[in-house]
Amino acid sequence: MRSEAAVEKEIQDKGLNAPRLTPDLIDATIVGEDYHIFPGTTVTVCCLTLRNGFTVIGESACASPENFNPELGQKIARDNARNKIWQLEGYALRERLSAAG
Repeated sequence: MRSEAAVEKEIQDKGLNAPRLTPDLIDATIVGEDYHIFPGTTVTVCCLTLRNGFTVIGESACASPENFNPELGQKIARDNARNKIWQLEGYALRERLSAAG
């Protein structure tokens, strides 16, 4: 799996500069984050609050309780929530582009 930074570099190297989303734009939409680990489970939920007040949820869980690590669970849950923002922001950008054209 290629990192966001590698993909971003390739896009820039190829001169693809039409309106688009970037990792920095995605991160700029996030104004808050909260986590909850359900007691007695390995389930971790991350709730990201976006600048317009909308919230996005990501989750993580591991099959073996012995492998559970709260910090890693939070990281995975946050990554899953953040990935959802790409779709939402992509849709919003497409709406703006279609209205302008």
